[in-house]
Amino acid sequence: MSKIVYKEMRFRADSLALIEKVNQIIKEYHRQGYELTLRQVYYQLVANGIIENKERSYKNLGSLISNARLAGLIDWNAIVDRTRFLRGFNYETSPENAIKRLSQRYGTDPWAGQKNHVEVWVEKDALVDIVGQASNKLNVNYFSCRGYVSQSAMFRSARRLANWQLAGKDITILHLGDHDPSGIDMSRDIEERLATFEIFPDVKRIALNMDQVDEYTPVPNPTKLSDSRAADYISQFGYESWELDALQPRVIDDLISEHINPLIDWGLMESVKEECEEERRQLETVSYHWANIIAEYT
Repeated sequence: MSKIVYKEMRFRADSLALIEKVNQIIKEYHRQGYELTLRQVYYQLVANGIIENKERSYKNLGSLISNARLAGLIDWNAIVDRTRFLRGFNYETSPENAIKRLSQRYGTDPWAGQKNHVEVWVEKDALVDIVGQASNKLNVNYFSCRGYVSQSAMFRSARRLANWQLAGKDITILHLGDHDPSGIDMSRDIEERLATFEIFPDVKRIALNMDQVDEYTPVPNPTKLSDSRAADYISQFGYESWELDALQPRVIDDLISEHINPLIDWGLMESVKEECEEERRQLETVSYHWANIIAEYT
């Protein structure tokens, strides 16, 4: 954890109290292994009745957290921005290190030979790490739709899924999105547009659904009347909508796991993992004896 003072600042007592609440939330979720976005912190504060669910509250919280970080009161690594990051290149320092690194990250597909091919698609970039944490535990690929999937991304997805379909796999896409007019419709959109490319997966909307709203009582928002799908949504669900971000990460993790687990042949998967581990040890041995190999063959 990294609290660094870059600017000396003075805060009102109520601001300091709110900063302490933010740090408590950060600490609890860090203990569970999660990094939160600003919006997720905001929803936890709203759910606990600490701040109001208003756009102004969200903006004020963002400003307060920004200043608190500069003042060394909130960890710089505790709140993540999953939409802005540097892209570039990674380089190796030597062949020996390259093989060593390869042995550390080497892996074959644990789903090899399985009847099912599963992917997890999430509406929002901001939640992709939460979804990824659950998906990675079960070796399942995941995809950020960023709203309605662009035509280019949908075409690439269809080409990728075509390989599994031709191989005779049963394809399942688990979709998570907001419970609002467009978020609900996105699940339908995925299924219909993949069908255009003659890809026919089982698209399961696993969140956010009305039974989960009833069970977990996430913070509601007014339905956007400007959304062209609002009238149909309101006729079914009323004037409130809910964001996926308002669910606790643990709930999202559990939902993904409980839908993937029944699709796995665990005996087969363990066998594949054991074979992969033996191959990884072989690479490790090559890395360990690299100097001798070079001396003998050069």
